[in-house]
Amino acid sequence: MSTVRELLQAVDVIAPLRHAAEWDNVGLLVGRREAACRRVLLCVDLTPSVLDEARTLGVNAIVAYHPVLFDARKNVSDGDQAGQLLLDLIEAGIAVISPHTALDAAPSGMAEWLAFGIGLGSVQPIACATDHREGEAVKLVTYVPREHVDAVRTAVTQAGAGHVGNYDMCTVSIDSTGTFRAGEEANPVVGGKGQLEYIDECTLMVPCSNAALPAAIAALQHAHPYEEPPVHIIPLVARPLHNTGSGRLLTLHESADIDTIAKRLRDHLGVDTLRMVRASNDPHTVIGCCPGAGGSMVSDAMAQGATLFVTGEMRHHDLLKAQVNGVSVLLAGHTNTERGYLPLLVDRFADAMGDVTFSVSEADVCPWIDSR
Repeated sequence: MSTVRELLQAVDVIAPLRHAAEWDNVGLLVGRREAACRRVLLCVDLTPSVLDEARTLGVNAIVAYHPVLFDARKNVSDGDQAGQLLLDLIEAGIAVISPHTALDAAPSGMAEWLAFGIGLGSVQPIACATDHREGEAVKLVTYVPREHVDAVRTAVTQAGAGHVGNYDMCTVSIDSTGTFRAGEEANPVVGGKGQLEYIDECTLMVPCSNAALPAAIAALQHAHPYEEPPVHIIPLVARPLHNTGSGRLLTLHESADIDTIAKRLRDHLGVDTLRMVRASNDPHTVIGCCPGAGGSMVSDAMAQGATLFVTGEMRHHDLLKAQVNGVSVLLAGHTNTERGYLPLLVDRFADAMGDVTFSVSEADVCPWIDSR
C-alpha cells in the first residue's frame, strides 16, 4: 500500500521541489508521511467546496497546486476561514501537498504545457533554475609534494570529498612548483630556515559538498607532510539548467499574428475570451509565457527578444509598460492558465503510482465568470 511519503516522492520526481521559487511554500503542508494513500484529488485551489468533494470521495491526500498554507501563522484555529480549512483537513486525516512554482519550473511542467498551446517551436526557460550537483558545492585545493599526493588524495576522498554522481575519488592533480621560506620558529619538512625553497609539487583539486568539507579538511591536514598544509576552499557557482526554470520563451517554427495565437490559446485553455493588449509588432516569432500572474517576467522575456507575452493576469501599469515597450500581451485569467494541466498531471501520477486512484476535482473552478 502506498503512503503519503511515496506520493511526496512522486511529486518531487515530476517537479523537483528544490527548484521552487525562494518565496514559495511547497511540499507536504498538512499530514503524516506514513499515512496510507489510496486515493488522491488534484486541484488548483483548495477551497471548502473542494474539501467537501474530497470527503465525499474518501481521498487520503490532495495535491493542491496553490499552497493552502502560505503566509506565516501564529495559530491554527477556527478564528478565520483559512484556519478552519486547515483544522478540517487535519480532522479528516487528509494530507495536502503543493508543487506550485516547482511544477511551473519543471521540464514538461505547467509552463511548458502553456507554451505548446501557443504553437509549435523550441522552448527554454525565461530564467533558468540553478543547481549544485551533489558533492560539488566547493573545490578543495591543496599543494602537495609529488611523493605524498596519493596519500593526501586517499585521505580526503575517504573523508567524503571527491564524489560526483555515481563516481568517487574524483580529483585533479597538476604538476606545479611551490616556493616558501621558513621563519626562525618554523620546523620545515623540506629545506632549511631563512632561505627560499623550490619544491616539486602537485596541485590537488577535489570537489566537495559543504557537509563533507570539515572532515575532508581535517583529513587533508592529517595526511599532508607540511607543518602548515595549504588549504584553499573555492565556492562553485551553481549550474544553470537549460530545461528548468521560471516561465518559458517559445520560438515558433512559423511566425503568427496575435489573432491566430489568441485562437490557438483559447482552444488550448478551453476559454471563450481573452484580454488582449496590442503593440504594433505583428507577426510574432518569440513569445514569452508564464502561468498565473507572470507580469514580473515581461522585462526578462523582452530582453530575450519576445514581442508577445502570455499569462493569466497582470497589473494595469505593467500592461502599459509592456505596450509602451513594444510587447503585446494576452491574458487568459489566472487559473485558466493552470487548471488545464491537471489531467496531464493525473496521467503522470498514475504512471508513477499504479495502486493509487487519481482524479481532478470537479469543485475546483475559476472563481469569476463573464457577465454579458
